[in-house]
Amino acid sequence: MHEMGIAMEIMKVAVDSIPAEMRRAKVKALNVRIGKLSGVVPESLRFCFDIMVQDTPFAGVKLNIEEVPIQARCRECGAVTIIKTAHFACLQCRGVKLEVISGQELFVTSLELAEPEVASSAS
Repeated sequence: MHEMGIAMEIMKVAVDSIPAEMRRAKVKALNVRIGKLSGVVPESLRFCFDIMVQDTPFAGVKLNIEEVPIQARCRECGAVTIIKTAHFACLQCRGVKLEVISGQELFVTSLELAEPEVASSAS
């Protein structure tokens, strides 16, 4: 299951993205985009991620996955088609000379941090 390695890499990218002055802030959520052609099964990734963060400072972090459909531009008529079946063809002209323009994504889009707790001083 390669999703565990992907989950580990997503967490590494997220941690490396936190500015030094925010390192103490708790990560609430990670937002990722995964294309239908990426070879990643979102449910498996979420499962692996949840296992990976158990008993760590990241326990409870929510992994939000945006699934990106396969879009292709027809090289014959220029129309953009969302591909929903295994048959890749232009919905406009039925041409099969298509250029995939989305659906291969796999990246962290953002992370959500909680406001760092400020220690109150006793008066």
